[in-house]
Amino acid sequence: MAFASLPFLVPPGLAGEADVVGVKVQKSAPGVYSFAVTVRHGDEGWAHYADAWEVVGPRGKVLGTRVLGHPHDHKPFTRSLSGVKVPTGVDSVRLRARDKVHGFGGAEVVVKLPG
Repeated sequence: MAFASLPFLVPPGLAGEADVVGVKVQKSAPGVYSFAVTVRHGDEGWAHYADAWEVVGPRGKVLGTRVLGHPHDHKPFTRSLSGVKVPTGVDSVRLRARDKVHGFGGAEVVVKLPG
């Protein structure tokens, strides 16, 4: 029996949670930033893939969301989001990624915003 004929034996959710593994941030205007976020996730096709990442400010307020519309063959992968408005006085934000099976819960990264 060939292994290729046994895909149903792979337990769903084997890919685990989506992890943020890198962030580059640039200030584009006062209080406005661009983020390039690197996500690692073992995408398993359309039913289980990293489908978004977020910029989160104080008290869990979501400041920006990058929706990822398809599974990624190359891992990790980097996608950008610009025009994220950050309230005055906030000097760092948290980046987190989401996948279609587990939601949020993988590794997060906190970055200090450039002045």
